[in-house]
Amino acid sequence: MDFVKFGVIGLGGAWQFHKPFFINNSKAKLISVYDIDIKKSKRTAKFFNADYYGSLQDFFNSDIDAVLILVPHYLHKKFVISAAQEGKHILCEKPMAILLEDCDEMIRATNNAGVKFMVAENHRFLPAHNYIFDIIKKGLIGDIFLIRAYEGVYEVPALMKSESWKGHPIMAGGGALMDMGVHKFAVLNWILNDSINKAFAWITKQCTNLKEKAEDNAMIFLKYNKGTIAEITISFTVVSEITNSLEIYGTKGTILENHMWKNPIKIQSFHKEMGKNKGKWFEPYVEHGPFPKYYLISAKNEDEHFTNCILKNEKPDFDPKESREAIADALLCYLSVKNGKSTTMNEFLEVYNKEGTISILDGLEKFVQNNYNLI
Repeated sequence: MDFVKFGVIGLGGAWQFHKPFFINNSKAKLISVYDIDIKKSKRTAKFFNADYYGSLQDFFNSDIDAVLILVPHYLHKKFVISAAQEGKHILCEKPMAILLEDCDEMIRATNNAGVKFMVAENHRFLPAHNYIFDIIKKGLIGDIFLIRAYEGVYEVPALMKSESWKGHPIMAGGGALMDMGVHKFAVLNWILNDSINKAFAWITKQCTNLKEKAEDNAMIFLKYNKGTIAEITISFTVVSEITNSLEIYGTKGTILENHMWKNPIKIQSFHKEMGKNKGKWFEPYVEHGPFPKYYLISAKNEDEHFTNCILKNEKPDFDPKESREAIADALLCYLSVKNGKSTTMNEFLEVYNKEGTISILDGLEKFVQNNYNLI
């Protein structure tokens, strides 16, 4: 195989970050397009000299090796399983699914079909995060005892449309916590090489008031199995540049990261390997740029990684089981909201095994602290 023949399902907002990868690329060719909006399909197909399809089966019957799935969260399971049954390799946007049972079905279907499957968690492929991972793995900041993480965007228009899936407990799997929290869980679990033991979360409606929608803001407190504590704040309602930030404090140093900075990382470490920079604030160079550039960089990296895995017949670095864990973490946080207290992963697993995780999302909107006091 000289290059991978891709098809894309869904041409919404996420497509704009993946699209550049397929322009004049010798490793990947976009040859098939499927979207319920035929005008979008025709326009995209014309740009890439590809074919568009009004029938999903016709799309799968086209000469494609792999599928890029970019549909709303609640449709991920359906399209991943369908693509697996057709023998196509699959790159699916995050979050993996809305329920842990859905993740299980997706993993089982792709394993049974013998196809490669990766969730497009772009934060795992961001150069700044890869640099941080390497620094921590080398022990340059020692044992990590405290983390603070933040992500803020402005999604109020979609949250205020009753017909939009955005922020819906079932169609989106929740609000800001599920949508952006999975970024944080996937990255923190990875860099810590650890799993969450206990969580407590607050979810609120600060700026939106549709009673059928879930939270627009969330604050999360975590304790990891090895003892690290973490605080995550997520907002759908901030009027600012789209950004992420991360503070990591260890026994030998500190890492500060902010995606709005030109150089996104600052390190101070007393480890001997820092050399002349030991005990000083140091700004390493990593490929980066404020939004949307860092999303374009990370999307390109993940698309290229997945393509190379197909061409070389290798397993993707980001395993679906890691994506599944991020979904479990988000659902654990929602369970703590419904319990009104700190909740352990073991307590979550008991619900998963006995009642199913749909019981966590069902009626979630009733547990959102609402500043508008809606009935």
